[in-house]
Amino acid sequence: MPFAHAGEILSILAAFIWAFSVVLFRLSGRGIPPLSLNLFKNVIAATLLIVTLFVSSRWASPEAPLRDYVLLAASGILGITLADTVFLKSLNLVGAGLSQVVGCCYSPLVVLLSALFLDERLSLGDLLGACLILSGILLSSGHEPPAGVTKRDLRRGVWLGVLAFALMALGVVIAKPVLDRSPVLWSSTVRMVAGAAALALISVLSPGRRSMWRVFRPSPAWKFAIPGSILGAYLAMVIWIAGIKYTLASTASILNQTSAVFVLPVAALVLRERVTPLKLVAVALALAGVVVVTIA
Repeated sequence: MPFAHAGEILSILAAFIWAFSVVLFRLSGRGIPPLSLNLFKNVIAATLLIVTLFVSSRWASPEAPLRDYVLLAASGILGITLADTVFLKSLNLVGAGLSQVVGCCYSPLVVLLSALFLDERLSLGDLLGACLILSGILLSSGHEPPAGVTKRDLRRGVWLGVLAFALMALGVVIAKPVLDRSPVLWSSTVRMVAGAAALALISVLSPGRRSMWRVFRPSPAWKFAIPGSILGAYLAMVIWIAGIKYTLASTASILNQTSAVFVLPVAALVLRERVTPLKLVAVALALAGVVVVTIA
């Protein structure tokens, strides 16, 4: 461990950076479809990670068995190819603020999956916290939808968000044993390249491949998509992986939920999203669940 409580501090820092990138992705999503935006951000992130490996002279792969590559690739496909695409669709429907309420389901899912597959402890407090978080998510589905979004679409966006974070949680648990014994930068790069490659393959096989790759032509949306990709898909992702490496997967996932606190004021200032009493109650319930899981 590089310093005391490194995993915990890095997990909170990742949440802080992610909060800003969520708002940038929300702005990007007004002009770029979810699958195209996911392809764009991950190609940028994969390129930056590969360059970083060469610049840092850590480009040589560690002596890892094929199994480690397979697990990291599977984690990337689940957490980047699939989860991020579903998340960006959900983000367009529910807005940045509510997306982070929905995101609070991520930590109990990681805690549950860690208990099942990594032998991490699951207590009564974990179950109580999960119920509180679920209450916040259910309450958020009754919130007034953003402009141009119906109530039905809002509910669909909420459950798409739950699906996205379930896929992310599964990807984290799959990768955790490899992360414990592998360099952060190398692990992040393998995972990202696998996710970006799977997206590229999907786009090539898609009937609308020309429109998907059009995202790489300069456009006004780039002023949000490029910084969002650098902050969210590159910087926050590396820090997030480091946080998972240096503490328990369940602890890191819980601290990642502080992004729900950070994103509300940013979304209100930048996106003019209303901070309503219902939204505050939903956030309070979800974060109370996170606290209960933390101290359980």
